[in-house]
Amino acid sequence: MLVAFDPGYGAVKLAFEGGVVLLPSAVAADGGRAVRSMAGLRARKPPLEVALPDGPRFFVGEGAHDWGRPVENLDFERLTGSPEMRALFYGALTAAGLEGPLRLMVGLPIEVLSGPDAEGVARAVKAFLRGPHRWTAAGREWTVEVTEVGVTGQPVGALFDYFLDDSGAFIPERRVDFQKEVGVLNIGMNTVDLLVSRSGALVQRMTGGETLGVRRLLSLLNPDGLYTLAELDERLRARQLDLSEALPVWEREVLGFIERQWGKAFRRFARVIAVGGGALLLGHALARRFDRIWIPPDPVMATARGLLKFARKQAGRREA
Repeated sequence: MLVAFDPGYGAVKLAFEGGVVLLPSAVAADGGRAVRSMAGLRARKPPLEVALPDGPRFFVGEGAHDWGRPVENLDFERLTGSPEMRALFYGALTAAGLEGPLRLMVGLPIEVLSGPDAEGVARAVKAFLRGPHRWTAAGREWTVEVTEVGVTGQPVGALFDYFLDDSGAFIPERRVDFQKEVGVLNIGMNTVDLLVSRSGALVQRMTGGETLGVRRLLSLLNPDGLYTLAELDERLRARQLDLSEALPVWEREVLGFIERQWGKAFRRFARVIAVGGGALLLGHALARRFDRIWIPPDPVMATARGLLKFARKQAGRREA
């Protein structure tokens, strides 16, 4: 089965035949002790718990940081098979109910794929994912065999989400724009990624990434470090945060990065595609800046959806 995997810092996303899964990227080590009930207080259902084969147990997903010791590392090394990344990957597979042989298409941030260690990171990601996997969750043991791993940039997923239909074929009325310059703006939790393609080829000088994602907005709301990133992200998703002062500051920082990277060149783009959770937060500002912008109905899942479409397109070529 083909599966698209977007290991986002705000949430890990899977897209596959029959559905999608979004699992908030909150991880906490299980200390083995919990107060199960207390008179006068409502009992809460614990989040999904994942046990790795070598012993560690982690809570993953929404509410995880209320149940264990938060594990919150935002470096790029986590993508190469850290315990918390394995727990999130297995948690997402559990939520999707996926087992058996899988072929993965993985989307990584542009900054990871453009640094001096880009090839090494891509190899490490493939080494982590390829092969057998075994874990325990939801009361039973799970096994998966990953037979193939493809790696590309997350914005590539957004690009193909726009241009391809669910079968991996070009949408006829959009195909003409594929031969022109198209900009992709992916505002995730950790990074803001920009990509420009022309006739399906990368335009290097206008492609890049910066760690100015939604985490930067949340840091402005958390100057004393009273909350974990995952705790603030949950409150953001629930619309429980006052963004009136911090949002304009972050907006200027993001638009400033775009200006440095693209300048006025965006005026010649046939389309600007904006995805990620940040596209929801900055939608009005982006629409004011770019007159040919396209924000999908669900910009958070767009990368994973597009990666699956891209994988189907590649599979069709091999079978032809």
